[in-house]
Amino acid sequence: MRVLLFTGKGGVGKTTTAAATALRIAEQGQRVIVTSADPAHSLSDSMGIELGTEPIQIAPRCWAQQLDARERLEENWGEIRVWMMEVLDWAGVEGIEAEELSVIPGLDELFALTEVESLCESGLFDVVVVDCAPTAETIRLLSLPDILSWYMERLYPASRRVNRLVSPLLSRLTSLPVADDAVFTAGQRLYDSLDSVRRILADPKITSARLVMNPEAMVIAEARRTYTYLSLFGYQVDAVIVNRMLPELALDPWFEKWREEQQIHLQTIEQSFGALPVFRAEHVGGEVVGLEALASFADGLWGQADPSARLVAGRPLRVDRQGDDFVLSLELPFADSSDLDLTRAGGELFISIGPHRRNLTLPDSLSRREISSAALQDGCLAIKFVDAT
Repeated sequence: MRVLLFTGKGGVGKTTTAAATALRIAEQGQRVIVTSADPAHSLSDSMGIELGTEPIQIAPRCWAQQLDARERLEENWGEIRVWMMEVLDWAGVEGIEAEELSVIPGLDELFALTEVESLCESGLFDVVVVDCAPTAETIRLLSLPDILSWYMERLYPASRRVNRLVSPLLSRLTSLPVADDAVFTAGQRLYDSLDSVRRILADPKITSARLVMNPEAMVIAEARRTYTYLSLFGYQVDAVIVNRMLPELALDPWFEKWREEQQIHLQTIEQSFGALPVFRAEHVGGEVVGLEALASFADGLWGQADPSARLVAGRPLRVDRQGDDFVLSLELPFADSSDLDLTRAGGELFISIGPHRRNLTLPDSLSRREISSAALQDGCLAIKFVDAT
């Protein structure tokens, strides 16, 4: 089973790349589905085919779907939403305002993520290709399973116990609707699904993220940050795709300066992402729309390569033994030590880079040991744990 995540700054061509890649994988003989986690839903426009919530076959061995966020919302958030609307009604918020306020922003993207787990568990596909939202939303989305796990493991059981104790008292003192067990069960069901997604996406043997970019300074800078943040949360990036390179046939002098700038940016990309394979796609001079155009795009992008393969080995997070000590290593390409903050609280390790923070629950073999040193060198954070005795 393989899961391929395509992300990049808005407008760089990630939807085109994801759709074209799915067609190429199907052409090579595997069953593949391409699904969109981008609320903009441009996958249907790219293919020139009307897509819906249920997968439809668009080519031999290739399926596609465009999720209906509202439908998934009702399936996963129904009980919680009903309770929230009751609370809002109690507070004096009525009608359509209560209906809109009962939906937390970003839930549509969250439920799109849970669809990955359903597709993997179905056994119907060999490869799942995900057209992700633009980079900022993707990072926030992919960090949610990690963040929610902290809440669910520590605060959720206590909240549920307190609710059972306090609910009878509140029902006597006030008419405020109190969450019943069905609401907490719905929350647990959502968390279980996200936890399964996290295990799939954090396994580099299953999941690879691919950065799509144009040869432009601002786009490259954002891609570098994305690479760092994805690595922070344990997602392996295994390829860089540079889209809209000017072809050699564009000989008009008007393009000369543009081509020179692109070549400079391409050198920056190859130097910055040196450990990753770099694939290039030429500018086609117009929109890439329809299955035939997408297949042609895939030919130019992938050549003879297998896009479903794991293109880079290794793990973003690993623990190695060094004599009697252990070293926890976390790949953080492009991270700056001035933006890095590391703290520990008991059996948890908190790592912050810029605005993003991850908490790691240490295994027993490390939680009972002390940290003797931590160093960021060549894009890798190495934390040494020694015997506390």
